[in-house]
Amino acid sequence: MMYLSLILFFTSLISIIFMIGRKMAKLEHEQILNHREIIFDLPYVKEIRHITVKNIRKMGHAGLVYTLRSYIRTVSFLKYRYEEIKIKIKNGSRNQANGQKKEISKFLKTVGDYKSKIREITHRIKKEEDL
Repeated sequence: MMYLSLILFFTSLISIIFMIGRKMAKLEHEQILNHREIIFDLPYVKEIRHITVKNIRKMGHAGLVYTLRSYIRTVSFLKYRYEEIKIKIKNGSRNQANGQKKEISKFLKTVGDYKSKIREITHRIKKEEDL
């Protein structure tokens, strides 16, 4: 794979050198004509160009201001949330709400009771099998 990429690189380099060499030869013999000359000049085109550049600059400044505002707002929002989370972790809001424990639902209590009973029964069976 590496050889293939090296071969492609050097062939493209040689072709670029060849193209530049041809352009230089044409410039030496003055075969290239300047085709970019404008025969007639339109004054309103310059005004339109000036107005568009002016508007693009205004939009660029407005975009920059909007970007900075949104950046500052998100940073302050994240900082505020970080402080809130840090305070919650520090206070230890595990299963307590204002110093009182939350009530566990009856279903979870019964499931927990069944698990403990099953655990006790399995321990008894293991003890009986060992004896």
